[in-house]
Amino acid sequence: MNKNTRKTTPGDGLRSLRSTTLFRVINFELYTKPNKAVMIFGIVAMLGCSGYIFYMNSDQKRNNYHAVVKSDDTIVLEKKVSKWTD
Repeated sequence: MNKNTRKTTPGDGLRSLRSTTLFRVINFELYTKPNKAVMIFGIVAMLGCSGYIFYMNSDQKRNNYHAVVKSDDTIVLEKKVSKWTD
């Protein structure tokens, strides 16, 4: 049996079609079967990163100080002043 002729089964998708090795290397995720452990790890990692970004954003909004660069290249934290209350 020739290696290019394979028995196809329902649900194979693109794995059953003939393609070049370069196409398979570039589009690796189309030819691999789903791995639930890797998917769960990826979801947890993405949620963790998103949660950390949201936490840092909310923490920055609660902070009443901001960094100011002076003319002598020093960085100083100054209290935020609203233009509306002056």
